[in-house]
Amino acid sequence: MDVIENVQAAITMVEEARGVPLSASCVLHRGELLEILSTAQKSFPSDLDRAQEILRKYDEIIEEARQNADAQIAMAREEVASMVAQTEIVAAARKEAQRILDEVELEAKHQRDEIDSYIDSRLATLEVILNKTLDVVNRGREKLGGVETKHALSDLADN
Repeated sequence: MDVIENVQAAITMVEEARGVPLSASCVLHRGELLEILSTAQKSFPSDLDRAQEILRKYDEIIEEARQNADAQIAMAREEVASMVAQTEIVAAARKEAQRILDEVELEAKHQRDEIDSYIDSRLATLEVILNKTLDVVNRGREKLGGVETKHALSDLADN
């Protein structure tokens, strides 16, 4: 029996003892009560040691759980910070990529406009040269063939 059981047995013994008439006293068997109390007294140090050991282990378990919880919270915070940083990096990369694409598109449009302008100016020059050449050819043909050839060429040009 442990201390609590021995103390409970002693209390039960006192409660069930025969009372002395006209008195608050009772009759107990001294030997039995002393034996129960002696056993409780002997068990008390070992039970107290066990209780203190349980409390010590309880405190260790609580501290270990607290440390584990703190470590998990720290890891979770680091992971969240990493995810946020990655999200920020991705967002910054997308923004930079869009800026570069917009810049390249603007530059390409500018270059297309310059090329179109250059081609148009070259075609205009060619048109002037061709018109002059055509005038020279027409005048030469007029001198050689007369007016009839000119009318034949204009008829061909109309078709």
